[in-house]
Amino acid sequence: MMVVTGTACQLPSGLEVSLAAYRHSVFVEALGWQLPVEGWLERDQFDRDDTVYVVAQGERGEVCGCARLLPTTKAYLLGDVFPEMMNGSPLPHDPQIWELSRFATMPVGDSQVVSREEARARFCTLFAAMVEVASAHGASRLITVTALGVERILRSIGIHAHRVGPPRIVDGKPTLAMWIELDGQTHQALGLRAASDVSVRQ
Repeated sequence: MMVVTGTACQLPSGLEVSLAAYRHSVFVEALGWQLPVEGWLERDQFDRDDTVYVVAQGERGEVCGCARLLPTTKAYLLGDVFPEMMNGSPLPHDPQIWELSRFATMPVGDSQVVSREEARARFCTLFAAMVEVASAHGASRLITVTALGVERILRSIGIHAHRVGPPRIVDGKPTLAMWIELDGQTHQALGLRAASDVSVRQ
């Protein structure tokens, strides 16, 4: 698959709308999150002119994965909506710390069924591209609010991720804040020291 990155105005024509539709399909329809929507499009106050998107596309150009990156020097999801997830620690406000949100590799449409191996490969490919993009913007670590299942995946891959505090129940589901260190361990776990076969276009 191909990964395209950039702000909304830097993405190819029409891709931001396709991304918002994909996010609606995944987060609102499939996962049941209570999020602001515009028709069949999912956007919120953190989808700004300076928001950096990482968008995976399949062979036909369909969106099949996404991630959103926000600098913690401006308003971001955890800081404005889930500050209690920091468990008493100060909220990050540092140009080297970025927030990861809206990460998904769930297929939608005609290609809903994938093997466990393919799902893991999709996850690693998109996550590796996201790490490269975040690093290129000066990030040395990420903060994210995520489900316990994502924590298990990150650790199984070998990514350097650790909890900010214990899980809390959000919308009836255990959720936690995590640090993701963009260090040698994470790069090695994702194969970023070797030649990558993913095409990243800005």
